[in-house]
Amino acid sequence: MSNHSTKKLNELSSTAICGNDISSSCLYVSALAILYAGQYAWISLLMVAFVLFLFRKIYGEVVGALPLNGGAYNALLNTTSKSTASLAATLTMLSYMATAVISASEAIHYFAHIVPKLNTIIEINFGIFQIELTYVILLTIVLLSLFMFLAIIGIGESAAVATGIFIFHLTSLVLLSGVCIFYLFMNGMDVFYQNNALPVKGGILTALYFGFAAAMLGISGFESSANFVEEQEKGVFPKTLRNMWIVVSVFNPLMAFLALSIIPVGNIDQHQESLLSYLGEVAGGHWLSAIISIDALLVLSGAVLTSYVGVGGLIERITLDRVMPNYFLKKNKRGSSYRIAIAFFLLCTSILLITKGKVAALAGVYTIAFLSVMALFGMGNILLKVKRQKLPRPIKSGWLSLVIAILAVLMAVIGNIELNPEYFAVFLKYFIPSILFVMFMLNRTTILKIIFNIVEYVFDKISSGTHHINKKILRMIADVSSQEFVFFTKGDDVATLNKVMHYIKKNEQTKRLKIVTVLPEGEHVNPKLLTDVEVLDRAYPEIKINFIEMEGKFGPELINELSEKWKIPSNFMFIGSPGDRFPYRIEELGGVRLII
Repeated sequence: MSNHSTKKLNELSSTAICGNDISSSCLYVSALAILYAGQYAWISLLMVAFVLFLFRKIYGEVVGALPLNGGAYNALLNTTSKSTASLAATLTMLSYMATAVISASEAIHYFAHIVPKLNTIIEINFGIFQIELTYVILLTIVLLSLFMFLAIIGIGESAAVATGIFIFHLTSLVLLSGVCIFYLFMNGMDVFYQNNALPVKGGILTALYFGFAAAMLGISGFESSANFVEEQEKGVFPKTLRNMWIVVSVFNPLMAFLALSIIPVGNIDQHQESLLSYLGEVAGGHWLSAIISIDALLVLSGAVLTSYVGVGGLIERITLDRVMPNYFLKKNKRGSSYRIAIAFFLLCTSILLITKGKVAALAGVYTIAFLSVMALFGMGNILLKVKRQKLPRPIKSGWLSLVIAILAVLMAVIGNIELNPEYFAVFLKYFIPSILFVMFMLNRTTILKIIFNIVEYVFDKISSGTHHINKKILRMIADVSSQEFVFFTKGDDVATLNKVMHYIKKNEQTKRLKIVTVLPEGEHVNPKLLTDVEVLDRAYPEIKINFIEMEGKFGPELINELSEKWKIPSNFMFIGSPGDRFPYRIEELGGVRLII
């Protein structure tokens, strides 16, 4: 993802990038839903479509009000603390990692439906130890690496590939649906009636509940559009939400219904990892099975691309906010943050090897992370309504639908943990180290000071080496604390300015703040504001406050001018929440943050 890119993505390209992920879910979620809901799987998938309908307005309101990359992270950053927003960012990164791996793995499993020899187990000898892998896992790693290189090339080229894949996928699904409907017209619905006559373990409600929990995996990718909204043309974002909802609402329940109408449930369980290819073989023959397998290989690969694009936009955003090391901001000649793509590839490979490519385990990790992000996005919507009431937004969600949507997602999280507690343990193996690293980055000056004091205490007067370490730690603390921040005030009272100081002290690691007021020509600052700033300067001695009064007009041009003049990135500049009469959209201000 690149902020240097001038060409914006249109509706088709944007829908394709995130749509490949969400539309590819029918290739594996139908089998998962049938596994837990049996003959009622298609109803569970319709329930999921209803929940997604509610989230259309939730995402539309939040991103419409705050149209910046980062998804749930951006929503919470502008409504609550940086640490809470970083939790959402960590969960989003995990969800992207798991969806990349499950999509790549499923793509190769479908390809193996054409080339069965890929399931052969091979041994790789590293001298001290040996690893047993299948060709499927090795090719999954190759596929992940191919899309790493594509992500490094840049989003424009990626969008062209994604669009071609998306169109071919929808065509393949329409073809499969048509052949299956013709098959049912010729052979009748006997299999469907036989499947419906089967006993339901735990009762219908239990089956629907666990089927719904598992089927929520089918809306993976819905959050992706919010993570690269800055790269989309104006007005495209809500259209991507609508398009993704239509695809999920039509094809996911339809594929499950057709599978249950043509294939006995016992056979469905045996072909869980390539169900739609098997469905095509039964209904149309080997030619249709081959088309679906090729389509699965392509569109699931497109879902891998979605993960790279989404995680690129997210990590770049949180790195600019100093949640991740500046190491990740290094760009190549095409303007792509290639180090993010490489690091993401290495993490994906590690989780693939740890889970040994088991789709169910990967789905469990992904579902917990992804649904947690959805719930946090809903919470961000609540905070936006409460704390940023005056902020203009093109779409508004209703309170009742918002509460229902959040409760539905939380039920799905609980259901997935109940179904597979061991997968929750795998999720924690990645979540805990990730959140600890993020917390370290958010509190690194305090931690470095503690380390400095320990070194001073334990190794006092021992060696020049210790002195060198101490100097290095102090330099790191100084580097972090030297970053200056800016707050633009319209003449706020001391209570409001105190909230600003409290936010900065709690969320940012700095010792320098400029409080700036921009006045029309001929006007002068209220003396009371000067007095209030002096009071704050005494109340917060650890932060040096520099008050600046200037003539001009507050807007994007002034922000860019001051950012270049003072060498302060615009995302380190803060304002209060603007009202309906504010002449600019938030996205026009270059990433300026709302903190009150």
